[in-house]
Amino acid sequence: MRVLAAMSGGVDSAVAAALAVEAGHDVVGVHMALSRNRDQFRSGSRGCCSIEDAGDARRAADVLGIPYYVWDLSEKFEDTVVADFLSEYAAGRTPNPCVRCNEHIKFEALLDKATALGFDAVATGHYAQVVTRQAADGQEIRELHRSPNTPKDQSYVLAVMGPERLRRTMFPLGGFATKDEVRAEAAARGLSVSTKPDSFDICFVADGDTQGFLRDHLGSKPGPIVDADGQQVGEHDGAYAYTVGQRKGLALGRPAADGKARYVLDVQPVTNTVVVGAAELLTVDHVEGGQAIWLADDVLAGAGLDEQGSGWFDAMVQVRAHGEPVPARARAVGASGMEVDLVGATLRGVAAGQSLVVYSGTRVLGQSTVTSATRLAPRPTTASLP
Repeated sequence: MRVLAAMSGGVDSAVAAALAVEAGHDVVGVHMALSRNRDQFRSGSRGCCSIEDAGDARRAADVLGIPYYVWDLSEKFEDTVVADFLSEYAAGRTPNPCVRCNEHIKFEALLDKATALGFDAVATGHYAQVVTRQAADGQEIRELHRSPNTPKDQSYVLAVMGPERLRRTMFPLGGFATKDEVRAEAAARGLSVSTKPDSFDICFVADGDTQGFLRDHLGSKPGPIVDADGQQVGEHDGAYAYTVGQRKGLALGRPAADGKARYVLDVQPVTNTVVVGAAELLTVDHVEGGQAIWLADDVLAGAGLDEQGSGWFDAMVQVRAHGEPVPARARAVGASGMEVDLVGATLRGVAAGQSLVVYSGTRVLGQSTVTSATRLAPRPTTASLP
């Protein structure tokens, strides 16, 4: 197959490209330039896709003996991922930019351009597995599964890719159980990135100061911080800088009556108000989402899928990239909705805008963007809290 290897400049994508070459594919490496600042360099382990990373990717491609190109996707990245990040926070929601990057850049712009150029598949260094099996009618079913490397598993942020793009994607690192194994593979092939530190944090906020980034782009918008009873207990410089479940950085002028810590319960952009309260008020057991993407039509069909949605089916759900999955029952609602009831469990601090991913064991069934999270059982009131 003709395979386009996405090479970020890190060890994972370099080894993924090497494995694709060794599997006998005709491989071409490409680095996605996502920053408009051509002089941008890394700050230690922070950020990615910098000019330094492009050089590391080029050296890895030279070692592998494959053609290498740099594609400028900075405008697309700015117009989709960064713009979405800012607009979501401005609207009082909590986005996941890695999910949006996978959706709009790696598995839309990159994969679609690769297909137009005649490539059969794109290979990336993500930690996830693709499992292929035959259905009863003989059709091939490709399933997205978690990586055996649990701390590095990226199936959560990949769930947004959808079934069509999953069919044209390869994850050569799917079978690796540890990052040390990947680094050893890189060292054995003479790849200089074998000891390069992992990148972390939001790539376009390289200094790690998310609130500062939001303030620089959205400006100062002072407003009140109120408790669950509506009494003002502090002030903020912009409601967009707060997210549901946040405890640190509230700088409240009035302590809670019980002396306990308070958390952000709600962000109300229309009134520019942040609502805070006891941790118990963050607990939810019912989550609804929109813009649903399903990767398991067979499961939905078994639950009675029709134009109104599907029936309930047992699942595990996850609302953070490295959060613990919890038991639930889930269903499709209409053409693009998802509904989840937790079973014998609760979640705390679920915010609109987060990605809700549904699993069956290690298999990803679907993903949606959280629109609301509530408590079906009666919520405790502030008067009844200890």
